[in-house]
Amino acid sequence: MLKWILIFLVLSIITGSVGFSAIAVSFALIAKVLFALFAIGFVISLIMHIMGSGSPKP
Repeated sequence: MLKWILIFLVLSIITGSVGFSAIAVSFALIAKVLFALFAIGFVISLIMHIMGSGSPKP
């Protein structure tokens, strides 16, 4: 997922520098949404790992 965030970030920078500001805003919004989803998934995964790493059950 980080790969897609970087792709949309680079596309946003390229289109913004060329002058297509509306498209650049769209790419930036997509990158922000993907980053938020990645961050939420990471936090949930981290919490699940911490909760599940108690003493091993026989």
